[in-house]
Amino acid sequence: MRILIIEDELKMASYLKKGLTEASFTVEIAANGKDGLFLALHENFDLIVLDVMLPELDGLEVLKRLRMEKQIPVLLLTARDTVEDKVAGLESGADDYLSKPFAYAEFLARIRSLIRRAPRIVSEVLSVGDLEIDLVKRRSRRGGARIDLTAQEFALLQLLAERQGEVLTRTFVTSQIWDMNFDSDTNVVDVAVKRLRAKIDNPFENKLLHTVRGMGYVLEDRT
Repeated sequence: MRILIIEDELKMASYLKKGLTEASFTVEIAANGKDGLFLALHENFDLIVLDVMLPELDGLEVLKRLRMEKQIPVLLLTARDTVEDKVAGLESGADDYLSKPFAYAEFLARIRSLIRRAPRIVSEVLSVGDLEIDLVKRRSRRGGARIDLTAQEFALLQLLAERQGEVLTRTFVTSQIWDMNFDSDTNVVDVAVKRLRAKIDNPFENKLLHTVRGMGYVLEDRT
């Protein structure tokens, strides 16, 4: 999923980008309001992190112009924390508001909450190579043969399929499947992936579920 950070404090922007990248997000940065608005209007993002005090075009003006064209979830970041400032931001179209300084854990939790709340348009049937995942009937098939999965295995497969081609870290997978932040050294994800791989990959010549050493897992057809 793609996130745009519009922030003129480069140290802050780099810090947030590093954390979000480690959480399996793809991140772009704009250092002023004018460039940020251009990117927001001409590229596709799943969420925007927007500072209020920006050069060239302030954050509230960026937000107002953006809302005339698109309805993308927006998290406002600002050093202003009065009730009046928060009301102004929310009435301008922000979906959430976070005052500086803030803890990164809270920032990430708010990002994930906004993404979960945002409406998503997905196909009823996802396909990766000859693997098909029916999201309505909660069934999966490969090469025409039905594959029986547990509820947890299906949830993991759906997560990987919806983001096929993207490397998902173990931390991201645990937060999405178990709704918890496990220690990064835990093998809970490795065990779950091993069980899923035994069903969707091991009986077949073409492997779809790949391990990316030091990063995580990706589901894709590499033929």
